[in-house]
Formats: sequence, C-alpha cells, structure tokens
Amino acid sequence: MTTPTITLNDGNQIPAIGFGTFQIPNDGSTYQAVKKALELGYRHIDTAVAYFNEAEVGRAIKDSNIPRDQIWVTSKLWLQDYGEQAASTAIDRSLNKLGLEYIDLYLIHQPYGDVLGAWKAMESAKQAGKIKSIGVSNMTPKIWNQFVPQFDTKPAVNQVEFNPYFQQHEIRQIMTKDNVKLEAWAPLGQGNQSLLTEPLIQDLAVKYHKDAGQIILRFENQEGIIIFPKSVHENRIKSNLNIFDFELNQEEIDKLRELDTGKGQHDPDAPGVANMLLSAFDVHAND
Repeated sequence: MTTPTITLNDGNQIPAIGFGTFQIPNDGSTYQAVKKALELGYRHIDTAVAYFNEAEVGRAIKDSNIPRDQIWVTSKLWLQDYGEQAASTAIDRSLNKLGLEYIDLYLIHQPYGDVLGAWKAMESAKQAGKIKSIGVSNMTPKIWNQFVPQFDTKPAVNQVEFNPYFQQHEIRQIMTKDNVKLEAWAPLGQGNQSLLTEPLIQDLAVKYHKDAGQIILRFENQEGIIIFPKSVHENRIKSNLNIFDFELNQEEIDKLRELDTGKGQHDPDAPGVANMLLSAFDVHAND
C-alpha cells in the first residue's frame, strides 16, 4: 500500500500518516519499533533531539534497505540550541546522529527564546540542502503572531496537539492564509479513555468494522491533518495505518467536529512553560 501524501506550501509531499517516536526509549526499543513500522508500510518517521533516539531512528532507516528518498524523516531543534550559531551546529549534530545527508522536515520544537535566530539557521540549512522543509511546533495564535510575521520563509507545518476533543480552530484559520499544514501530536489524545470510549466514536467503529483509534485517525486525515500515532505494539502499529479503506460521510464528520471542547492538555501560552521545558533535560548531556 502506498501512503497518501499531502502537498506542503513549499511543494514537497509529506506522507499523510507517519510513525511517532516520542517517549520510546533509546535502549533498542526505538530501533525495533521504527524497523517494524517501516516493514509494515510507514514511510514517515517523526523524532526530535529531545527524544534522545535519533541515532536509533537513523539505524532502523539504514537497515530497512528502503531507498532514502522514499522515507520522510522529521526531527526538531531543542530550546537549548536556539540562536543562529547554536542552531546551525545542532542541525549538523542531528544529521550526524541520524546518519543522513538531509532531513525532510526540521521543526522549532518549542517556540520560546531566540526563535528568530534559530529560524535563520534553518533557512540557511534549507538553502544548503541539509533540510528539505522547515516548520514550527506548539505555536498558539499568540505565539504565531509574535514570530511568524518576522520570518522570511513561511513554515511548511505547525505541529500541535490535536484530536477530536481539541480541534485547534483559531490557529488553523490563521495558518490557512499561507497554506501551512497542521500536524497532530497526540492524535489519539494520548490514550484518553473518555475519547476512545466516546459513544459516537464507538458507534462509527461498529458501523465501519474498525476500532476507535482508526475512526479518530480517519476523521483527522479527512480534515487534512497530518497524523503520526505512536505505539510499540505491532498490532497497533499495523491497525493505525489501516485507515484508508473507508470514508466517513459529511454528517459523521460534522458530528465528530461537535466533540471539540477547545481545550488541550498542554497550554504553550501558560506562564513559566518555557523555563519548565528548558530545565526538563539537557540534550547535550551525552555529547
């Protein structure tokens, strides 16, 4: 099966569904999970400097023997490395850890501090062919308006929390102007049981002979959202990809839209978030 793609505003085509590696440890688990995901048909892998597993992702890609241009790899710049010079060094470090000549998509992971300097470094790396597409993550309308108008290059994506309970209407409206795509982290609400047992979702699962997760992911896909569910269980990795053989009708989409509460688990605008994240860990501890 060929995964459907979504065209970004820079012309690059990103697979509509990917495999997330957040919180998968670098004890061989990431290597095994990514290798299995690639075997099962995923062609889009999402990692980050702050996940500490870039090296295992790179090794799994190498050992898959799938041609490099058929796999989309995303990584992200951590707060410690913002500013033009530090970001430039960090990009080379990521390439080195991944063992790749280029990264398909590189994101500003958390939008605080010298974001403009970091963005300049990413633009330069893009011009140099080290990165194909550049984007941002965790940008609320307020943060977006603070930084993006000052960028020379518009982001290709904004990766934010998104699921049927938190559908991000305001930022989506702002992004539409520049055809910036939304990528969903926690597309299944990080295993939120009330979401997975939502009666509407359960009814649709019965109707389409799917599980709740597949209904949620299909809804998000039909809304034009790029998704990358995460799992280390083979049957779940497999089922998350198996969402393109049915289609929700407009009435069902409208009902799912009504589940939106307008609230997520993470508020990037909350006071103290930047400091809390910066002190969370040291991405250079093992350098």
